[in-house]
Amino acid sequence: MNIFVFDIETIPDTTSGQQLLGMENLSEESTANAMMSLAKESTGQAFVKHHLQKIVAISVVFRSDKGLRVWSLGERSSTEAELIQRFFAGIDKYKPTLVSWNGGQFDLPVLHYRALYHGVIAPKYWETGENDPSFKWNNYLSRYHARHLDLMDTLAGYNQKSFAKLEDIAVMLGLPGKMGMSGNLVLENYLQGKIDDIRHYCETDVLNTYLIYLRFQLMRGIISPDQYNYEIELTKSTLRDQPLKHLQEFLEAWEANSDRMSTFLA
Repeated sequence: MNIFVFDIETIPDTTSGQQLLGMENLSEESTANAMMSLAKESTGQAFVKHHLQKIVAISVVFRSDKGLRVWSLGERSSTEAELIQRFFAGIDKYKPTLVSWNGGQFDLPVLHYRALYHGVIAPKYWETGENDPSFKWNNYLSRYHARHLDLMDTLAGYNQKSFAKLEDIAVMLGLPGKMGMSGNLVLENYLQGKIDDIRHYCETDVLNTYLIYLRFQLMRGIISPDQYNYEIELTKSTLRDQPLKHLQEFLEAWEANSDRMSTFLA
């Protein structure tokens, strides 16, 4: 059992933006703002297209037979290419089930474009049965295969009109939800050099996603109520054993909400 819950944080790729949009003389901040302004003029939203996103953090909850771990890939000084290479190297090594919230619509397409940009090799992720027949009917690329579970997409019945925000579902279930930051503040924090804050924020997002995933597995009958409660307690004990402020704050906020994730079934 290898469960790999992931989330990415991004900013506009100002290097490509300067090249493609003729902004060579602008600063990084001015270029990013101009890119978002152009996107808003075009679509009504300040959302830069996927191929013009730059990854600044990838955070993971990894559940294996050896236990549970929460961390961000690489170091605060790691390049984007290093973060992406680590992500796909983990898939090649462990062949995990990927779990995300909106990963099919955002995180994975961004990772695809940025891996292409940096020349990152990821044979197992792109496998569809040519070299490993077991991937023909169960791979990472098909929307309806099991190697990647996009919780948002699945819970919405693949209907965009039914999509929900991670924050809303997390809070509805008694989880902390967003802590310390939100996606629209990532660029501001990046420009201020607050990479650790971005990584910590991303880690709390994957914790929310993992705990929703456990509830989903319970609902599906994949795990029993006893197994579910065991996984909840394992998550809490893992957080207690990590003397990191943001993880302790997540645990405290979670427990302060009367822990509906475990008492709901009592």
